[in-house]
Amino acid sequence: MTSEAPARAASGAKRRSSLAGYQFEPHRCFACGELNEHGLQLVLHADETGCWTELTLDERFQGWESVAHGGIVATILDEVMAWSVIGRGTWGVTARMCIAFRRPIETGRPIRAEGRVVQDRRRIILSAGQVLDAATREVLATGEGTYMAAPPDRLAVLQARYKLRASEAHEPHADTTGRVAGSVQDTASTGAGR
Repeated sequence: MTSEAPARAASGAKRRSSLAGYQFEPHRCFACGELNEHGLQLVLHADETGCWTELTLDERFQGWESVAHGGIVATILDEVMAWSVIGRGTWGVTARMCIAFRRPIETGRPIRAEGRVVQDRRRIILSAGQVLDAATREVLATGEGTYMAAPPDRLAVLQARYKLRASEAHEPHADTTGRVAGSVQDTASTGAGR
């Protein structure tokens, strides 16, 4: 995905999307689909170590006035935890998820969500995630998820539909933040990837 995703969705243009080291066809996923004009259109960054995104929630995603709806926060956590699986050569569907809301997440305030795989047991993958205040790094919500890896025949169908493939230009970067283990690059501080 790129920062131009909302403009492309509004214009109806059909272009290939990218997710850090991956490219795939445009789609309508509520969380990350660039063709869903009502969705979050998350700009995701993923590699073999995890996934992260930064965003500011619009007031249309609120529950109580000026507070993000808990279902939206759960969606964001589900998305970064699920996409953290992709660098392991498979896709997974959510089997179970547990969320802890620690502080209200204000709309109009920049946040960062991170997900990483904590255990890989062949077809069952356990992930953890967190939503942080982008400025203060305060943890606002945490999540744990269980994902079932797609069986080989279903994985082949999904890969054909979305044409998921590694980007030729992607090179892993050293992670100096410690926020997601491994090589997830913190492009928020460098300005790259946007």
